[in-house]
Amino acid sequence: MSTETVGRTASARLQLSARGLAHAVWQGRSVRAQLLLVVVLIELVAGLLGGAVTVIQARTSTRVEIAASMELAQLLVTEAVALMQQEVPAERFLADLSSPLRLVRHVRIVVKDAAGAALPIRASDGGSDPAPVARAPSWFAALIAPAIASRDVPVIAAGQRIGAVQIVAEPRDEIAEVWDNVTALGMLALLMGLAVIAMLYVLFGRVLDPLTGVARGLADLERRNYRVRLPRPQAQELAAITDRFNALAQALERMRAENEALSHRLITAQDDERKRTALDLHDEVGPSLFGLKANASSMASAAAGLPDPMRGKLTERVRESLAIIEHLQAINRSMLNRLRPMALGHVPLRDLLSELVQDRARQQPQTAFSFTAGKVVRSYGEAIDLTVYRCVQESLTNAVRHARAGKISVALSETGENGPAGNASPVHLALTVQDDGCGIDPAAPAGFGIRGMQERVQALGGSCRFEGGAGRGTCIRIVIPLDARAEALAT
Repeated sequence: MSTETVGRTASARLQLSARGLAHAVWQGRSVRAQLLLVVVLIELVAGLLGGAVTVIQARTSTRVEIAASMELAQLLVTEAVALMQQEVPAERFLADLSSPLRLVRHVRIVVKDAAGAALPIRASDGGSDPAPVARAPSWFAALIAPAIASRDVPVIAAGQRIGAVQIVAEPRDEIAEVWDNVTALGMLALLMGLAVIAMLYVLFGRVLDPLTGVARGLADLERRNYRVRLPRPQAQELAAITDRFNALAQALERMRAENEALSHRLITAQDDERKRTALDLHDEVGPSLFGLKANASSMASAAAGLPDPMRGKLTERVRESLAIIEHLQAINRSMLNRLRPMALGHVPLRDLLSELVQDRARQQPQTAFSFTAGKVVRSYGEAIDLTVYRCVQESLTNAVRHARAGKISVALSETGENGPAGNASPVHLALTVQDDGCGIDPAAPAGFGIRGMQERVQALGGSCRFEGGAGRGTCIRIVIPLDARAEALAT
């Protein structure tokens, strides 16, 4: 692999890492989190700038304070040397010199003898030692502390140099004071920042809550719940968004109602056409086949008086004709049953479905069929009865033909109760067809039979769901609101 290829690969990995980091830190966050991150970043920048300004001002003030303390200390040392030479004997002069000077702030007084050796500090009577100074962190002291300066004041007695007083800059106490101020201000700024973030968190939540409601509303629209409406917020921009959303949901609900009405009219027209075709087959083709069968039977009776060679040939032809006529009659009955069950409206729905399941059990003896019906009335109207019958018919056909099921169960019942006014729950007709077959592939496109079931149920305002997966069987759940019964009867 060439160096150029390695470089391109490393660059691509770096770009991917940068994109992943940007997505994790910024792009993958919610709007509230992004706004809070911006506020936190602004507070951090402000804190860094404030800290930098504080350090610069502290360095300047510390230098000015130390310089003033050095000048004051030199003046005091000079005055102390002059006064003590008049009152203290020369042999005690150096030993007592440091006592009145040790409380000078920001400086350290060192008394040396003629040989340059430092003399110990001697406590003065009735005096008190200075309180210990709290030390600031070394990194902060390095930022604030000025360069260490020192001055020597010679001590002369009787015309001879008997020692010296060294004044050394000592900024520790000043730096400690600055550190105390900085920490106090930093703690106050931190508490205020946390309080601001908490308030902004609540404020952003209330401001952005309508957007969360819009997201929930869009999810409802995705689930085809077009009756959802959002409350109108006070903010003008968000109010405009919710107004457009409510208008969209209302338009979709109106379009769905129109589509359901159109689907209902289309399915009704198809059923009417099937009904007319079934009546024609029943009233025209059926009697004609019956007449042909009667004529063939009469021809068989007449052939019995003919001579033997001709009687045998004619009897064989009549027998073949009767077999053809019986086959056509079976085809005619099957077509009638597929086009429209003749017992629909005359036989209770429970018995009609039970006969359908039993008929399939006779056709498929290797498959176990079961049918249970709960609380159901005799009929729910032609539209609902025919829809339930067709759905059961198509479900059984798919389970036998495609699922290769060993056990198929059909259940029909009403759900909900009609209670007192205000406490009434919607009443639905629930149909469940479940098998233990190979299952339905969710990625496979829906066939004409499944789409026809869904269109029929949706035309009545109901829902048709397919549950299960590969190797787990299939469960078809159909729910039809019974308030559609009156609408179906009215149409």
